Amino acid sequence: MKTKLFNFTDEQINGAAELIRQGKLVAFPTETVYGLGANALDEEAVKSTYVAKGRPIDNPEIVHVWCMEQIETFAYVDGRAKLLIEAFMPGSLTLVVKKKANLPSVVTAGFDTVAVRMPQSQQARQFLKACQVPVAAPSANTSGRPSPTTWKDVKEDLDGKIDGILCGEDCSVGIESTVLDTTRESLVVL
Repeated sequence: MKTKLFNFTDEQINGAAELIRQGKLVAFPTETVYGLGANALDEEAVKSTYVAKGRPIDNPEIVHVWCMEQIETFAYVDGRAKLLIEAFMPGSLTLVVKKKANLPSVVTAGFDTVAVRMPQSQQARQFLKACQVPVAAPSANTSGRPSPTTWKDVKEDLDGKIDGILCGEDCSVGIESTVLDTTRESLVVL
């Protein structure tokens, strides 16, 4: 497979987003690390992220969105989660909430919860909006290797294993987001 490199122009972003809608894999920048994106509602596409990364199938993925309304299409957002979303998203926070039945269980490793994140990066949000679907995205690296913070890191590790790389800015945070479970009586940082 030839991995296509996309620049940050409207036309190129739309081309990368079209690959996501077609069930293909595209790496994209966030403020934390580069993510390996797949249409979260396409079971086969999500399965292919596990193959490309060599990731254990029992490791749930984070679903990335560009707006609050998109979260409610595949997850239940209670009052406490809504307050956290309003206070800290977009940002480097991932919330665990209850999932809806339309989200394939491969995304959540069979759990009845899903991790959701709305990145702060404008480039990530522009891409996610263009995708028009929620995007499941673990880090864009082979499992066991450091999470990538540049598109060149992704290319070095996954070239020929994924369909595209959106060549954006280097990640400003450089480490994964904080994950907060909102489904328990007390909030728990995972």
